[in-house]
Amino acid sequence: MTVKDIDMTCDLVIFGAKGDLSCRKLLPSLYKLEESNKLSKNMRIIGVGRANWSTTEYISIVQKSLKRFMKKKIEEDIWKIFSTRLNFCNLDVNETDNFLKLKNILCRRNSVIINYFAMPPNTFSSICKGLGKMNLNFEPNRIIIEKPLGLSLETSKEINNEISKYFKENQIFRIDHYLGKETILNLLAFRFANSLFYYNWNNKFIDHMQITIAEEIGIEDRKKYFNSTGQIRDMVQSHLLQILSIITMSKPIDLCSDNIQDEKIKILKALRPFNSVNIHKKVILGQYSSGIMKGKKISSYLKDIGDEPSNTETFASIKVNIDTKEWKGVPFYLRTGKRLPKKYSEIVIFFKPIPINIFGNHYNNLYKNKITIFLQPNEGIQIKIINKIPELELKYNLTTANLNFNYSKDFGKVILFDAYEKLLLEGIKGNRSLFVRRDEVELSWIWIDSIFNSFKGRKMSPILYSPGTWGPELSNSMINYDGNKWNEF
Repeated sequence: MTVKDIDMTCDLVIFGAKGDLSCRKLLPSLYKLEESNKLSKNMRIIGVGRANWSTTEYISIVQKSLKRFMKKKIEEDIWKIFSTRLNFCNLDVNETDNFLKLKNILCRRNSVIINYFAMPPNTFSSICKGLGKMNLNFEPNRIIIEKPLGLSLETSKEINNEISKYFKENQIFRIDHYLGKETILNLLAFRFANSLFYYNWNNKFIDHMQITIAEEIGIEDRKKYFNSTGQIRDMVQSHLLQILSIITMSKPIDLCSDNIQDEKIKILKALRPFNSVNIHKKVILGQYSSGIMKGKKISSYLKDIGDEPSNTETFASIKVNIDTKEWKGVPFYLRTGKRLPKKYSEIVIFFKPIPINIFGNHYNNLYKNKITIFLQPNEGIQIKIINKIPELELKYNLTTANLNFNYSKDFGKVILFDAYEKLLLEGIKGNRSLFVRRDEVELSWIWIDSIFNSFKGRKMSPILYSPGTWGPELSNSMINYDGNKWNEF
């Protein structure tokens, strides 16, 4: 059975109803879907957690969460409808027999059950086991699971193998919230609907690309998780590799989820692995120290985790090669870190210079054309071209000019929905095109593992960098060595 319509009877079960993800992201997104009239009439939302709450108490807690985490005021008429959907089940997921309580709530005939695992991956096996024992795991029921799916290929396989005992691959929706961002979704249209870019998207015309995801914050309340994970496993393995595969993949046959994912898989298979010889030239790791950032005193990473010794990286810049006919010879530079100058995400595509410069008498080196795709904030696209400065005498004084597209300006009052709103809606509808397939996850881990395996037996201590800077100076040296430099903000 394939669900094609949101007007079906369905129940959304949120495991981890008390958690930060549920309160900060899921519940506000579901409320906004209610506001947009995107939830089916009969849909229920069942929170699951270890708390002795009644449904009435849970409704009150949800209302408080919405007031805290939503920027806009709760509309009374919307809340009245939304609150009637809410239910609560007091359940310890490690007690399999207790899942009978959940089954008794999920007693409606012909209802599709969508289980959202807003809990750590080490609980996934217990949740699946409990659902399986109560026969709640059969199609068209499905699960939506959050990253991180392991810390290596081996641990990722262990998690997926446990899940696969109870759910088929087409029932498993693996979330990477970057895939729900409007600017990421627009990449397919940008590349494959515009002949101007479609025919020039290869190593004949493109010089290099840069992808940056910068965070201004530190590790906040994720001390235990982050110290065992690090920036590469947390950000590169999922978000940056997803962006890289979409910006470089070949045109799919159509927009079917499997065909899109098949093209991304080809890129992941073509990523050149690292080894002990090239690792220090291609991977720069950093860790933020103490310092002053925007007039505020910032503690070091080691202080933030409790003055423990740690080689966990909070910054990484990586030079990537894709060994395909289209991309051979084009370097891709990935950069991500915490305590950087600003929260910022972008893709920058630099084009090769003109082979014969007829303006050589005026300019020995012409600027490279570039396209900047702003993922956040101020989502949009900027194309930098070279223009003649207007003047009376016939002189070719050149400068750069920008062609700009901005979502808020060009689409007026059109709302940019949050990534979780899109992902929840597509998960409810049963559309897997915005989710990650198992082979995608495992191929990305193979490449990530090659980084850490290459450091084995060699010094891997991250380089300290001051908060409010763009990481260690070696990050600049890495890209400068190729005659390039990081895009200026």
